[in-house]
Amino acid sequence: MNMDPAFTQTDHSRHESLFHIALRQRWVIVLSVIFFIAAGVAYLLKATPVYTSTSRLYVEQNGPKIMSDFEGVMTQSKNYLYTQAELMKSMPIVSDVVSDPEIRSLKTFTQRPESMFSGVSGFIKKLRKEIDVHEKEDARDIVGNLAVSLKKKIDVSVGKKDDLLTVSIDSPYSVEAARLVNAIIDSYIKYHSTRKRSTASEVLHILQKEKIQRDKELSGNFEKLLEFTRKNGMVSLEKSDSNMVFKRLDRLSTALTDAQLETITAKSDYEAALSMADEPDKLKQFAATQPNTGLRVYVTDVEMQLRTELREMEVEYKNVRYHCTEEHPSTQAILGKIEKIKGLLVEESQKHAEAYIEVMKLKWETAKKRESDLQESQDAQQIAAKDLNEKAVEYYMLESNMKRTERLCEILDDRIKELNVTEDTGALNISVLEVARPADKPSSPDKARIMAMVMVLGLMCGGGLALLRDQMDSRLRSADEISDILGVPVLGTVAAMAKKLSVSERAQKAHNKPKSVIAESYRTIRTALFFGAPKDKAKTILVTSAAPADGKSSMTSNLAITMAQAGQKTLIIDGDFRKPMQHNIFEMSNEKGLSSVLAGITTLDESIQQAPTEGLGILTCGPEVPNPSEILNGEAFGELLKKLCEQYDRIIIDSPPVGPVTDSRILAAICDVTILVLRAEKSTRKLSMQTRDALRSVNANLIGVVVNAVSKKQGQYGYYTSYGYNATYGYYGSKDKA
Repeated sequence: MNMDPAFTQTDHSRHESLFHIALRQRWVIVLSVIFFIAAGVAYLLKATPVYTSTSRLYVEQNGPKIMSDFEGVMTQSKNYLYTQAELMKSMPIVSDVVSDPEIRSLKTFTQRPESMFSGVSGFIKKLRKEIDVHEKEDARDIVGNLAVSLKKKIDVSVGKKDDLLTVSIDSPYSVEAARLVNAIIDSYIKYHSTRKRSTASEVLHILQKEKIQRDKELSGNFEKLLEFTRKNGMVSLEKSDSNMVFKRLDRLSTALTDAQLETITAKSDYEAALSMADEPDKLKQFAATQPNTGLRVYVTDVEMQLRTELREMEVEYKNVRYHCTEEHPSTQAILGKIEKIKGLLVEESQKHAEAYIEVMKLKWETAKKRESDLQESQDAQQIAAKDLNEKAVEYYMLESNMKRTERLCEILDDRIKELNVTEDTGALNISVLEVARPADKPSSPDKARIMAMVMVLGLMCGGGLALLRDQMDSRLRSADEISDILGVPVLGTVAAMAKKLSVSERAQKAHNKPKSVIAESYRTIRTALFFGAPKDKAKTILVTSAAPADGKSSMTSNLAITMAQAGQKTLIIDGDFRKPMQHNIFEMSNEKGLSSVLAGITTLDESIQQAPTEGLGILTCGPEVPNPSEILNGEAFGELLKKLCEQYDRIIIDSPPVGPVTDSRILAAICDVTILVLRAEKSTRKLSMQTRDALRSVNANLIGVVVNAVSKKQGQYGYYTSYGYNATYGYYGSKDKA
């Protein structure tokens, strides 16, 4: 039966456990782990410790309500905190920090370790050399480049379960890391306060100009009323509810006053918004603080999505920077995406600014239109009232104009006072909960984590190499593998013998030390052979091997000795004309033997010699012949074998290896059974399968396989235990285990 190699290999893989593979290749795994651990230790010894300093702050979403119920209302969205986080890392904040000469002189920027910041450090040194030539221009370049470098180091995160902002910076110098974090927060608070005061100042300036004009108008109305009184005296006009003219005139006057105030407010808001048209972020903050504008500050879905993408890109950029340089295509691609997203955010802000200015303009024009309509209505009503009492109405109109202007001046004055107070409340909504302090222990490298990683990597790499090495090793490793691949049973295993023993001592082990473990191994093989085939169908036994030096000659002699010890009359025929060994094993003369008997020179009785073991005869190969294959394939040898079968219970033939010559296949075809000897840790799958197929091609009865030279030393570790060898107990009742 010819088995498919692919099938046998797959079937073997099911029986072969990963544990046994790892045990066989344990030194590959151990060396791999040691290499990775050494690399990890070298990295830890060389790596510069980095300290992380952290500060936490709370930014309130609602500002102080000074002017009205709507005053100071911020964006009611989680994105407000993300906006503040991005603002904290923006160039205005960072540039303000690095503009301080003391900050620029920190070792974090001037003396960076080569292993972490060699590129930036070299760039800074180059810039500092150029300062001697172009001091002012290069100083600005240094601030800009330091700002970019510091921006990359700032990490601002928003709490998942709270509304707190966490600001942290990594640096090789713990004190400087804490100083940089605190400087960033101070600059952020200063920026926030200055920006809010700046916005309020612009509105205040517009209202102050309007107040001056209304004060002049009030003075003019008062002088007109005073002049009218001087000329006409006090004019009294009793207004009655039934007098619709005066009643309507009074309502129109009140409405006109409100319309004029609304026009002034709308105009001031529009002019303020128009002055901030080039600063969308500033305009958005201004819009958020305006009461009753009719336009709220919302974060659109597009802007939310863009900001989310921007955060993801910056996180990805930070991760890529751990492995790639600034000029790497991957880094440049991510920077391009970040710039594109920022551009889209600017466009969104610009669209919002344009929309807000357009609404402010429309509101102002609407207010002017309403004021104009009310003015026309009042003028018409004044003409109607003039007919009733021209003098009284004139006096009433002068008095109403003065009161209206006076009321308008009071409102403007209150508004100016409120804005003056608001200017000083810009930073009240920011609370620093934890001030950054120098870290006691470095945050990286994490020694425990790195060592755990290198050990895992070492195990993974070693395991992979072990599997690869094991797959490339085609040697047969276990009895199960031999049975699966060759499709024949393993009759037994024989332990490796000491190299100091001579050929004769190894080949007569069963005779010299019959109670040894090795002698018991041969008796086990003998028993398997007896029960594997009936006596009348296993008289002639061929012992062969797949390759030279597999131990077939020692197997032949020791197996024959054990059979003779069992009381069976046994004969050894040395059929290996190429490299005969039996005469050396038993230290006999080879002048007479098989070749001389077949040639008719000597008789069997003259050629068969008696071995030291009782009941064992030896027929050596005899003198060398030129054509061994033809002799073994001739009728004379067959007749000789039949004759010997009548005289002996068992005839064991020692033959050449199957691979090099055809002698073994000739002998296997005429023998009752064939035993194949394989050598542990030497015989390969391919050669063993070729040997099996060669024997089966001549219809040889391959009864089983014997594994020779199984190592005792490595067997105790399980290396060869899968061959079935166990030297723990030895021969029961004897202290002799060798």
